Amino acid sequence: MVYSDPNSAKNDHKKIKVRVQNILEMKKNSKRISSITCYDATFARMIETTEIDVVLVGDSLGNVIQGKKSTIDVSINDIAYHISCVSSSLKTPLLVGDMPFLSSGISRAETAHNAGILLQAGAEAVKIEGASSEICEQIHFLTRHGIPVMGHIGLMPQSVHALSGYRIQGKNEHDKMRLLTEAQKLQSAGCFAVVLELIMPQTAKEISESLEIPTIGIGSGNFCDGNILVLQDMLGMNKQFKPKFLKHYLQLEDSITQALQEYCDDVRNAKSELI
Repeated sequence: MVYSDPNSAKNDHKKIKVRVQNILEMKKNSKRISSITCYDATFARMIETTEIDVVLVGDSLGNVIQGKKSTIDVSINDIAYHISCVSSSLKTPLLVGDMPFLSSGISRAETAHNAGILLQAGAEAVKIEGASSEICEQIHFLTRHGIPVMGHIGLMPQSVHALSGYRIQGKNEHDKMRLLTEAQKLQSAGCFAVVLELIMPQTAKEISESLEIPTIGIGSGNFCDGNILVLQDMLGMNKQFKPKFLKHYLQLEDSITQALQEYCDDVRNAKSELI
């Protein structure tokens, strides 16, 4: 979200701070929302120079940063630490922090406490997976007390064992109706947006059209109100990981390993450039 400053001699684009209300207005104005994950200050500094609307410090850091096979081991303190790293360099996009496994849904008090940890670390909103009655009640409690919440349905990595693996959601009519109901429940609970992960595109389209709040898709087609990708994935930093929905905008794994080997060769050969 940018505007041109008429007082600038060069007519440079100056960005305005993206807030929850801006995200809601983008849905109303049919403006698509660009979102990306981030876990450190270096990438946050680069994201700040772009027009990205939403940055998520996701529990995907368990895979990308910690090298785990799932996100289940990620703690609330892990998320808070990386939020503090990102927030030091990120000023314009809306900064959302993931509520990791078992940090929400257990009790209202515990959910509020954990959400507070993320906001104190620098997040401006939290994301919560699921739409059970307990989770929706707790989301309603958070939103009534000034904590913006982004919902998340479809494939939920924190529930991957219960979902029997990473399977696309919303294939049959029963599944579609369940997802539509969950999305409506999250909207009623006060969510300002909802992530739709690995949902059949037509089902994602129907969900998006049924809601007043925006949908952010990942692996759910192009009918959502916006999209999100894991930063390292879209940069091609793990070329072995390439699901059908993922576009590698760069091939950084090859570039980085080549640069490291060139440096290694220079060191071994005592190249003068290093002195």
